[in-house]
Amino acid sequence: MDVADHRAEFLYWGFYEPRPWRNFLHTHSFFEICYAYSGSGLFRTGEREYTVDSGTLFVARPGDVHEIISSTDDPLCLHFWSYTLIPAPVRTTQRHARPRLDPGPGAGLTAHDSEMTDHGRRLLETFASPATPVLSGSAVRVPALLELLAREATQPGPAFGEIVNRLAGMLVIDTARAVVDDPTLIPSPEAALPARDEQVARTMVRYLQDNYDRPVAVRDVAAQVHLSERHAGRVFRAFTGTTVHGFLVRLRLEIAAQRLLERAVPKRPPSITEIARSCGYPDVRHFTTAFRRHWGVTPGVFRAGNGTAHVERGPDMRGDAPTPY
Repeated sequence: MDVADHRAEFLYWGFYEPRPWRNFLHTHSFFEICYAYSGSGLFRTGEREYTVDSGTLFVARPGDVHEIISSTDDPLCLHFWSYTLIPAPVRTTQRHARPRLDPGPGAGLTAHDSEMTDHGRRLLETFASPATPVLSGSAVRVPALLELLAREATQPGPAFGEIVNRLAGMLVIDTARAVVDDPTLIPSPEAALPARDEQVARTMVRYLQDNYDRPVAVRDVAAQVHLSERHAGRVFRAFTGTTVHGFLVRLRLEIAAQRLLERAVPKRPPSITEIARSCGYPDVRHFTTAFRRHWGVTPGVFRAGNGTAHVERGPDMRGDAPTPY
């Protein structure tokens, strides 16, 4: 399971019932996490001893010599789980680069490693450090995650593995959040704005991809994200490098080019008029003009040449200039 530029493998998980117990000094080659849901007891690790009670989360890191002693008067009840956590090699792609949209017809958002991903890696690296605290009383979401995991394990449903992996990944992150106190890892509202703009751009692109075959105005696209036309246009251009209209025209003409080359069609290939209408051009003359402006040839010549266009030779090129196709 990949979590924040780390590879995590869960080894076991379970719980202790409410009865006096002690597991004596021992060590692991992996992380062992415990969450007390009732009772009280002691957690000893290294030279230190901590009192634990309901709502306490505590961590034994790889190599830590530790033991847990339950109270006899108020037995300690624990959820426990363990996993390995190995940092992935640092990727060579540019960090902190602004996400961009490839304005091709099948495009989505292609994001480089962002500041948020970098924060996640640093969070888990700090969590693994021996200098980080081992105890926390602020693991507010951990009980809910444990309950969801237990429910899925006892009553598995469709996509069981996917659900368990997602919940386990959240558990790794929330465990680290509970014990790591580093304000520099908390994104400011200003830093979070690009992520929201990215999602807005995704929504607008998806709308164009779903509606390219019908009349679409900028106001229609802006309405999908509840922004003014001007604001929507600014966000769209920032993440795609083009305007809404420019993106739509390119999308339509690239899909039209694909359809002109389709051969595995029953009876006969679609006519140029049919292709024009299916790509949002009710006027075939308008379609032909736009197609030639974009591809350099008419739709008929494009189809006849199977999409291959020959470029006329300039004065510095030898030989006679061939006729297109």
